[in-house]
Amino acid sequence: MVCALLILLSACATLPSRENVIISRALEETADTRLGKSIAVLVAAHPGMSGIYPLSEGKGALAARIILADTAERSLDVQYYIWHGDGAGILLMDALKRAAERGVRVRLLLDDNGVVGLDSSLAALNAHPGIQVRIVNPFPNRSARWLGFLTDFNRLNRRMHNKAFTADSQATIVGGRNIGNEYFAAGQDFSFTDLDVLAIGPAVTDVADAFDQYWNCAAAYPLELLVTYPGAAPDQVSAAADAVRANPQAAAYLEALQRTQVVRDLLQGSLPFEWARTKLVSDNPAKLLATDMGAEDLLLGQMERVLGSPRKEFLLVSPYFVPTSHGTESLVAMARRGVQVTVLTNSLAATDVSVVHAGYAKRRKALLKGGVRLFELKLTSDTSERTQSTGFGGSSSASLHAKTFAVDRKRVFVGSFNFDPRSAGLNTEMGLVIDSPALAARIAHTFSDTIPSKAYEVRLTHRGSLEWVEQSPHGEVRSTSEPEAGFMRRITVWIVRWLPIEWML
Repeated sequence: MVCALLILLSACATLPSRENVIISRALEETADTRLGKSIAVLVAAHPGMSGIYPLSEGKGALAARIILADTAERSLDVQYYIWHGDGAGILLMDALKRAAERGVRVRLLLDDNGVVGLDSSLAALNAHPGIQVRIVNPFPNRSARWLGFLTDFNRLNRRMHNKAFTADSQATIVGGRNIGNEYFAAGQDFSFTDLDVLAIGPAVTDVADAFDQYWNCAAAYPLELLVTYPGAAPDQVSAAADAVRANPQAAAYLEALQRTQVVRDLLQGSLPFEWARTKLVSDNPAKLLATDMGAEDLLLGQMERVLGSPRKEFLLVSPYFVPTSHGTESLVAMARRGVQVTVLTNSLAATDVSVVHAGYAKRRKALLKGGVRLFELKLTSDTSERTQSTGFGGSSSASLHAKTFAVDRKRVFVGSFNFDPRSAGLNTEMGLVIDSPALAARIAHTFSDTIPSKAYEVRLTHRGSLEWVEQSPHGEVRSTSEPEAGFMRRITVWIVRWLPIEWML
């Protein structure tokens, strides 16, 4: 009876009609903006190529977004899976509001699964006439979202995982970061090691086109159709941001943001871009509605065509690495034909999702037997440790979140795609494939020179069991069980690995 009542309550909450939703497109006439003028000479000097600058350090990545928002004159198109209502999230909301007050058109596209508890804050933003907020795959019942899974699981289990921040259709940031303190080194106890790229040139047009597809898709709903807060006003956003700035604990962080030069160097034409041909790979947003599609509409199919088959080296970084039996066979086949295949993922102690780790743990022996090298990022307490050039390294309670790989030291992918079934078949993803030997070599250098000291290498003993090898000043230290992981974490992984849920991980 209780279950029947819950299903009835869930069924009573339905999605509103999108019949009168207005279609809009990225603004194209923006060459005369400050951003457009500052990059015009650079782009003209590299026809057909995009300028790429890695954003590996958290503070710089947040500062780049805020300064892009403060510099924009015509438009801001912003798309994220998660947006927290913490310090970083509030400061970025306030930056969007300030832009709208200058006459900038702001379009904010968010996945509903990643904005729990933010309805009132988003309504305050949406109350500004220059800001439009749309929600992807919304939960009809705002107060008890879990009820939606009872009758609409197939839709609500699919999420928009894309991440992009585009200013004036002239500069964009694409990569692995969501919006929250942990993604920008603003938390005291926990942070993600992550990677974005700032891009100018043709890549921006590709990202803008992809944004339009999602903004106008059938899964995106204007916020005002979902939530109503009659008293919501944009000034609430400013008040919340003022409270963040008044917090003494935030003072040092905010001062560090002000010293960041990334976008200022961009405006002055002095940012050291890597110029390369790029290809945006992105899922068709129809994937959110479980529509049957061909390989050309899916990121995975596009990526396979663009990257080709590795011949010498494949370096993969995935925080949530769930290769499945098919993926394991593919990686092993690659290794057996002479390709050096190396994977970096989180150790059980470092991961923030132990359940997902189970999908990886069950494949470790098969991967190692097939010749694949496995590294697992260690948990570290040294906040000074960070590899500036690639986004890898350690921080206090660090967890890997970067999603990138390099092929044959020629091409690099940076984006939102995890090597797992959820990214491949359920969520929508996006990223840039960059033809850059320099960036690929930088990742290879990190794997050879930095990762061994920041991660455990998982190996097979002569008896066929697993061991975790740590490099120390005194030589190799070996463990026969998941290092630094507590008993409950280990037992959880052991149980979950036997459950038939790999397709959801």
